[in-house]
Amino acid sequence: MSKEASEVTEVAEGATVRLELEDGYRFRVDLGEGFPPLLMDEPAPLGDGAGPNASAMLAAAVGNCLSASLLYCLRRSRIDVTSLRTEAQVVPARNAKGRLRIGSIRVELHPEIATGAEGRLGRCLELFEDFCVVTESVRAGIDVAVEVLPATHEGDEAAEAASDASSG
Repeated sequence: MSKEASEVTEVAEGATVRLELEDGYRFRVDLGEGFPPLLMDEPAPLGDGAGPNASAMLAAAVGNCLSASLLYCLRRSRIDVTSLRTEAQVVPARNAKGRLRIGSIRVELHPEIATGAEGRLGRCLELFEDFCVVTESVRAGIDVAVEVLPATHEGDEAAEAASDASSG
């Protein structure tokens, strides 16, 4: 296995991010050692739009994964890529209950390749999506386990009473 493929596998095995509420709907996201923190926020009227929201981050994750997968395939095929521009757009939709959801994500990749390499491009176009961890996971549906672990403030009598009632 190549060094690049090994690194992709290591990243795909798991990542943990931590979020801390700053104010309103703005969160500071800790991506782990070596990465600067990121701010995420909801757009108005809920938040201040001080950073991207979760839908934009999902579009970025899908767009980045597809870009990296295409780039990897092109480079393995010895196709010189001089630039790659990607646009990922979240298309909102309402579910049966009228709740807003991500209906789809549309991605456009614009690679600029060396003249004469067009003939070798076809195989990559057939393969690259299947190797994109994020896109294929989103397409298949992701099981998300959610656990809520509330903390109470010292002296918060209402929370303590509720806790006592539920455990008694």
